[in-house]
Amino acid sequence: MFALQLGQLAAPAWACGCGAMVPGDERRVSVGREESVVRWDGVREQIVMRLTVGGDAERVAWIMPVPSRATVRLGDPELFDELHDITAPVHRERHHFWPQDGDWPLVTGDGMAGGPPRSGLGAEPPVDVVGRQRLGPFDVARLTATDPGALDRWLDGNGFALPKGLTGALRPYVQKRWEYVAVKLTPGSATATTATALTGTLDPLHLTFRTDEPVYPMRLSRLADTPQSLGLYVLAAHRMEPTTGIGGERPRITYAGRLKARTGPLAALSAGGSTPFLTAIGQEFPYPERISGDHVLRRAPADDTFQQVIYEDRLRTVAGIPAWLLTVTGGLALAVAAAGALAVRRSRRPESPPAPAEPPAPIA
Repeated sequence: MFALQLGQLAAPAWACGCGAMVPGDERRVSVGREESVVRWDGVREQIVMRLTVGGDAERVAWIMPVPSRATVRLGDPELFDELHDITAPVHRERHHFWPQDGDWPLVTGDGMAGGPPRSGLGAEPPVDVVGRQRLGPFDVARLTATDPGALDRWLDGNGFALPKGLTGALRPYVQKRWEYVAVKLTPGSATATTATALTGTLDPLHLTFRTDEPVYPMRLSRLADTPQSLGLYVLAAHRMEPTTGIGGERPRITYAGRLKARTGPLAALSAGGSTPFLTAIGQEFPYPERISGDHVLRRAPADDTFQQVIYEDRLRTVAGIPAWLLTVTGGLALAVAAAGALAVRRSRRPESPPAPAEPPAPIA
């Protein structure tokens, strides 16, 4: 957990669970994996996201709406390594007595096991640049906007080229007075003269902002033209769950439990308040156009723990011989032996002499 698998996106390929992504030209970009962590302490929310991209695009940009003023910094890649170790399924063996498909003599399968607000308009400018910073390979702009069209023009004029359809998708965020984190990514250093295609796992980005309720932006992914998958880790005081499915399949919990980490990036992220509860959530969106909003997270009815268990079914054997074969063979041998013994006993039994005939009754 709370990983995300997306198929290859054809140009103009753009969309990921965290917001909207596009290549800087008509080339292709694919998000092979997207992982996000949401930390909620009741007042602040932190989102750490990491993308694995591939394709032949040399420049990529994406935009993520946030409910209030955000700070942005680079995240720690080791955070996801810790999460993978904690939420990994437990592998256990279980044995069956009778042969199943794949066991001798029922070898008919392929041998492979089948198968996660601010108020008041005033004289505010249509777009305001709150801050601009360079974080590793990222050029990050923090923006406010009162006009989605003006926001689209600013992004386009500053190298954050996004598709035309995004203007309408941004309108609900503009109406709710949200802000935006626009990210532009180019390979190598800012002064590199030789362009290379973007590929591999990118550095994580760590966003922090205030919000009245934990939320994970998903609305912009409705513009994707391929099925989307969401993998999300949530750190909070209790087990968490999405309030609705927002147009996708039913969200599924892949892990739930109290954190025990005392050191490392995961402990640092979960610091403050009581021991956080970690919930890993997976969800599929086979029809992205049906995505109706953002994921608002709420406390689950109970802090029940859960961990996936993957069973490896094995045929029960004795000294390398299937137990069922020994049982059947032994049963047949016993039956044959019993039948033989019975036949022998019958053959050795002496014949009884015929009973003497009774004398005839006297005639009166």
